[in-house]
Amino acid sequence: MSNSTICSLVPKDASSDAGVAGAGVLLSFIITAALSVLLSATIILSELRRNSEAKIYRKILLSFSDQQILTGIGIQTVGLVKMDSIVPYHFFIIWMLSMLSTATHGAALLALVNDFRRDWVLRWLRQFLMFINLVLSCTYGVLVAMNVTKDLQPTLPISCVWKIPARKAPSYLGISIVGTIAVMAGSCIVFALGVWFLHSRRERWNKIIQVAGLAVLTAIGVGAAIRVILLSQAFGSPSVSLRDTNEKDWSFGQLLPLLLLLLPLMSVIELIRGEMRVPAPVMEGEYIGEEKNQARLSFEPNPFWGSRSNLVAK
Repeated sequence: MSNSTICSLVPKDASSDAGVAGAGVLLSFIITAALSVLLSATIILSELRRNSEAKIYRKILLSFSDQQILTGIGIQTVGLVKMDSIVPYHFFIIWMLSMLSTATHGAALLALVNDFRRDWVLRWLRQFLMFINLVLSCTYGVLVAMNVTKDLQPTLPISCVWKIPARKAPSYLGISIVGTIAVMAGSCIVFALGVWFLHSRRERWNKIIQVAGLAVLTAIGVGAAIRVILLSQAFGSPSVSLRDTNEKDWSFGQLLPLLLLLLPLMSVIELIRGEMRVPAPVMEGEYIGEEKNQARLSFEPNPFWGSRSNLVAK
């Protein structure tokens, strides 16, 4: 069926998509985000009290963060590839899942910032993945805003926002546009502050930034999770009529994302048994050299540009 035909024929209902909005998929994102925020808070608190290196917590958090950011990029990419078949309902859910992904890797960055600073490969890889996630999230935001502006029929594919004329503006247009712009601006601010924090050479305000940043990211994650729960067929009331209830059914495809949450536990077992080693974190204010006139926290610059230097406490 051609694109013009797809946008001219308005179906009575839409197909469900358990791969996007299934109960297991949604729960895996929500649980991962919740555990990551909790682990981040535990690590930051342990650093404030200086009573534990929290190696196991750090390893689990890093695993959750890597898993979530890659999954978030993957599901957003699939959504864009399927623009000619995916309806705005599923498209919006993917956007909210990307917000959960942002909250997860943002919280991990705040808690593990010293680990990323002392390894330029991890630092630049993290920045690259954050940038890809930001670009995809902003692309989704633009399409969601266009969908609201044109009041697209809920059973039409999201790609039709480029092809059909706008209908009468809905009464909630202003609030929706402001909310969409606010979410996009928030994503950009989180990315910019995250990159700045990774490269910051100052220690004075680190703890304040970590605590305040974690509070903001927690609010973002809670807001996205509530929207997903209320809007999805699996847990709430969808905004479009769906042909079946596949998104509520528990199949192997829904159990698999939840089973993958157990993978970090394997690393924990290896850590406990001594089969895997994780370098001890460098705490703020802790000297890494024998002489106290050396810098307190190592910062490994990119070898392709920049000079080797240490982070000097300000």
